[in-house]
Amino acid sequence: MTDDKTMNQQNAQHKVLITGGAGFLGAHLCRRMLNEGHQVVCLDNYFTGSPDNVADLAGRNGFTLVKHDIVEPLPAGLDPTHIYNLACPASPVHYQRDPVQTLRTCVMGSFHLLELARQCNARILQASTSEVYGNPKVHPQHESYHGYVNPVGLRSCYDEGKRCAETLFADYSRMHGVQVKIARIFNTYGPGMSADDGRVISNLITQALRGRPLTIYGDGNQTRSFCYVDDLIDGLVRLMDSVDTFMGPVNLGNTSEIAVIEVAQRILELTGQDQELQFIPLPPDDPAVRCPDTTIARSHLDWSPTVPLEEGLQRTIAYFSALADQGRAHCATLR
Repeated sequence: MTDDKTMNQQNAQHKVLITGGAGFLGAHLCRRMLNEGHQVVCLDNYFTGSPDNVADLAGRNGFTLVKHDIVEPLPAGLDPTHIYNLACPASPVHYQRDPVQTLRTCVMGSFHLLELARQCNARILQASTSEVYGNPKVHPQHESYHGYVNPVGLRSCYDEGKRCAETLFADYSRMHGVQVKIARIFNTYGPGMSADDGRVISNLITQALRGRPLTIYGDGNQTRSFCYVDDLIDGLVRLMDSVDTFMGPVNLGNTSEIAVIEVAQRILELTGQDQELQFIPLPPDDPAVRCPDTTIARSHLDWSPTVPLEEGLQRTIAYFSALADQGRAHCATLR
């Protein structure tokens, strides 16, 4: 039974700062927070995000959009009660474009946000990643596993940047008593992804819809565990609202493991296409397996994914189909 004090805390309006808020996950989180009645400050430098992703929120009460890079000192007057740090490119195509900036975002950006949280006595959540496990030798991956990461590889700007950010968060908790939460996010997909973001599902769907061969890295037998975006956002919110004594890290992802080549075949079936698969060399340090152990998420957050892969793929295909229709309609008006 929930007491009156707990009910009041749950119903209280928060001022939520979401960095990377104009990105894929950030835009979904902005909507969730606004729908729950909170004030939202969406902060983004538009490196991979776009104001178009939150254009539908522009006129809503309690929503503020700020263009800013968290590598630089933060603007005055933010004064949040809660901070979600989602600011960092998550696709290899993007985070390898400027690896030094990726590292600075992970480390200097986290430092600036942790200082803000300390000064404002705000809760702060770090969106870390399953990439901290590298190319794992333990499977599935549990939070106690310290990973197998190449510190000088092409992916290390992201892998090691996120690992260092986790260290900063843990040290601010120990040294300054900041209320921190650390989420290790596994592969996430759904409406709102960019067509050119370079991730598995968006790549395969857009290629299928355009009638192009589906690109498969390696032999396609490497596995991933795909979590639908609504499930992931629910996990982040539950983690932020968890008891003060629980910091994490906690894995958030789907435990249903599937080979990439099987995902491609399902997408072809769902789109009614029959293109061939085009196999190209596997990128360096690309993980052979990826699947979370979510025991901690289930026990501490009462969280587990609910959207099956086929249903999530259908929703995502519908989203990209609608985008393609809009593009064709726009081209037609220009003729």
